[in-house]
Amino acid sequence: MKCPYCGEDDTKVIDSRPADDNSSIRRRRQCERCGKRFTTYEKLETMPFMVIKKDRTREPYNRSKVEAGIVRSCHKRPVSTQQINAMLDEIENEIFNCEDKEVETTVIGELVMDKLKKLDEVAYVRFASVYREFKDVNTFMEELGKLLKK
Repeated sequence: MKCPYCGEDDTKVIDSRPADDNSSIRRRRQCERCGKRFTTYEKLETMPFMVIKKDRTREPYNRSKVEAGIVRSCHKRPVSTQQINAMLDEIENEIFNCEDKEVETTVIGELVMDKLKKLDEVAYVRFASVYREFKDVNTFMEELGKLLKK
């Protein structure tokens, strides 16, 4: 494992333990050259999970794409990185535990919106406005109305 600070290849494991979800291992490492410490996570590699896009093409699931959408919608909101990572883990657990090894982007989008609605309503509206491709202000207001009625 390369040191993220100096790029040295020689690092040693100081501590290993199961991560919060018990499906990965958290390792504390120390660089032999600069002495700085950092954390890595080791996960079981699984079969590639395919995503079916709106145009019906398929591509491998990419966590960073989902994460980027969530991070954009939570910009300047009181949502921590830990909350975003926990949400991503929950979403992945739900889609990876289904029988199929393919999932439509609409399913992922709805899961993200459900989680964001519980976490931060402003982030939810931001995500929904892009995901649902609101065409005009009236459509946007209808979605806000649904939020206010609850």
